[in-house]
Amino acid sequence: MLSNICIMMCGVMSFSHKSAVALYFNKYILLLAPFFFPAINFDFVRKVGQKYFVSNKERGSFSKAEDFCSQRGLELALPQNEEENSMLTQLYGEDDKRAWIGINNKKAEGDFKFDMKKRPLTFTKWGQGQPDRSIQETGCTMVTENAVWQVTRECSLYAYIICQL
Repeated sequence: MLSNICIMMCGVMSFSHKSAVALYFNKYILLLAPFFFPAINFDFVRKVGQKYFVSNKERGSFSKAEDFCSQRGLELALPQNEEENSMLTQLYGEDDKRAWIGINNKKAEGDFKFDMKKRPLTFTKWGQGQPDRSIQETGCTMVTENAVWQVTRECSLYAYIICQL
C-alpha cells in the first residue's frame, strides 16, 4: 500500500525483476519482495527502454563483476540493442574506458553466440577480429570506449562493473 502511495505521489518509476519489485528514485533502488531488502544506492542509474543499468562506478575483475551483480540479485550488463550499448559508454571515467558485459566463453561454450545463461545473443557489436576464437580457455567480454565488444584472456583486468535489471 505504501509503495503504491509513493509511486503515485512521488512520481517514482517502478518495475519488476524476477520475484522482486523495485522502486527507483534519485540514486536509490528499493527492492520489495516477500523478504526485506534495504535500499541500494548506486552512483549511476540509467533507464533504456524497459531495462535499467546500475553501477557504483567501481572497477574490478570479471569474476568480481559477476559476484557484485549476483549478490544484489542482478545480472552483469548485456546490451540488447544499439541504444543500450551506447548507454554503457556513458559510465566511463577518464582512466579506463572498458566495462565487463555478460558474455564469456566458459559459459557460452567457446562460440560467443550465447550469453552466460545460455540464451542466444540477439544483438552483438564485435570489434574488428572479434570475437577472438583463438582463446580456447576462459575469455571474458568487455565493451570498449568505441562501444565495440572485445574478448580478452585477461579476465583479471580492472574494468567497470555495470549491472542490469
